[in-house]
Amino acid sequence: MLVVVALLFVFLVGVNALGDGFKSIGQDFIDSFFAATENPFTALMVGILATTLVQSSSVTTALIVALVAAPEHALPLANAVPMIMGANIGTTVTNTIVSMAHMGRPDEFRRAFEVATVHDFFNFMAVAVLLPLEMMTGFLRKLATFLASGLTGFGGLQYESPFKGALKAVIRPIKAGLAGVFETEQAQAVALIVIAAALIFTALVLLVRVMRTLMRSRIEGYVSMALGKSALPGIALGVVVTVMVQSSSITTALLVPLAGAGLITVVQAFPITLGANIGTTVTALLAALAATGVNAGAGLTIALVHLLFNVTGTLMIYPVPWIRRIPIEGARWLAAAATRSRKWAVVYVLVLFYGIPALFAFLNQILK
Repeated sequence: MLVVVALLFVFLVGVNALGDGFKSIGQDFIDSFFAATENPFTALMVGILATTLVQSSSVTTALIVALVAAPEHALPLANAVPMIMGANIGTTVTNTIVSMAHMGRPDEFRRAFEVATVHDFFNFMAVAVLLPLEMMTGFLRKLATFLASGLTGFGGLQYESPFKGALKAVIRPIKAGLAGVFETEQAQAVALIVIAAALIFTALVLLVRVMRTLMRSRIEGYVSMALGKSALPGIALGVVVTVMVQSSSITTALLVPLAGAGLITVVQAFPITLGANIGTTVTALLAALAATGVNAGAGLTIALVHLLFNVTGTLMIYPVPWIRRIPIEGARWLAAAATRSRKWAVVYVLVLFYGIPALFAFLNQILK
């Protein structure tokens, strides 16, 4: 347990240091990045590509929270919302890659690919509806801002990170050491950002490994208990397990071999997947704890946007039977096609998760 606490502290140090780095990096770089993400579709692709590259939406959302909560040159909330949605899509690639381990056995592969890609279909459906709605009304941002203001301003109090003193005490010698190595403030800022990102990534990867080791047998038992029951226990299971292991990818990837073995169907796996989507938002909320300064409330707001997006998507899609069948039947159709010609499974992953986001980013650069 002490290891878990230590890794969480390292994670928060990384988030706080990232904000300090962007505070000093320079207005020209910040302006160019913000200009690129002003287009919501570009911001969406940035979220997808960043998450597929690091194989973790937790890392991406923590970085986004840090950018939004930066003391100076903060990423605007409007730019960050599509990036959060993109991170939700990008994280599903892990399940699909895991399912490819079953390619040698067609029936196993079909079942595994169904359970893996139902997550894809749900997230694409949620984004297809909620991103245009957000662009027109800003309802997620407005609701999150309202909730954040209630949490930070209740009783006349302002949000202040409880870890502020400890975090600053750790970051201060790092910044002093960089000042002795690099001459310019911008070089120091870039180095601090690199170190901060490495701390966030390393802490989350190690945290996931530790929690997976501690919880592996329990998780399998919990999944077995939830099978055959109503959707609510499955959703609750997905939330609880993901909060415990700090990774929706672990929760959903565990379902893939179970499906391959015929122990769970796509219908049974779907609510657990939705719960994992909701549970993974705790990482962004934890990252908001590290935020200090004038934009700390904005960091909490974007973390709440992540939570509201997943809760809204679940309430929008799952309760209505004919809507709920769309991602399930879509996953079944895609799995059948991939089983007939397994090369299409590889093409699907490469094009959807890497090719299209990279192409969109390239076109955005040359069309400026």
